[in-house]
Amino acid sequence: MRITIPGSGDLELNHLVLDFNGTIARDGKLLSNLDKTFGELAQQYTIHVLTADTCGSVVSELEGLPCRVQIIEAGREAEQKEQYVVSLGADQVVCLGNGSNDRLMLKVARLGIAVLEGEGSAVSAILHADIVARSIYDAMGMLLIPQRIVATLRN
Repeated sequence: MRITIPGSGDLELNHLVLDFNGTIARDGKLLSNLDKTFGELAQQYTIHVLTADTCGSVVSELEGLPCRVQIIEAGREAEQKEQYVVSLGADQVVCLGNGSNDRLMLKVARLGIAVLEGEGSAVSAILHADIVARSIYDAMGMLLIPQRIVATLRN
């Protein structure tokens, strides 16, 4: 996906990296109606879900969806998420997350979007993001209709 931001240049985004709990899931359960959105976004991005899988449900919850699941080890989650984004080529990555352990991936990604779902969002995640969205539905909507990103980030 190529997005031109007046006054800031172009974003060439190929990977979408998502946090699981608090971002696309609550209490280990995928939020409703995201399966169709995953399908639409997978036409433009390779989708990755990073999680420590606290509830042990990520594999079953995302079964059949067009995404790659990466379960990270408990401890140093922020650093592991950052390293994963860097390994993809951070300048080609858009990240969505809400937790303190998402702050570094939001910072290093070309585009970081902090999400305020029902669990809330850590201040550190918000401070490291480029955009704050009030829900995962709004954040994914920005990716499907990139003019919303342009309107938010243009100088």
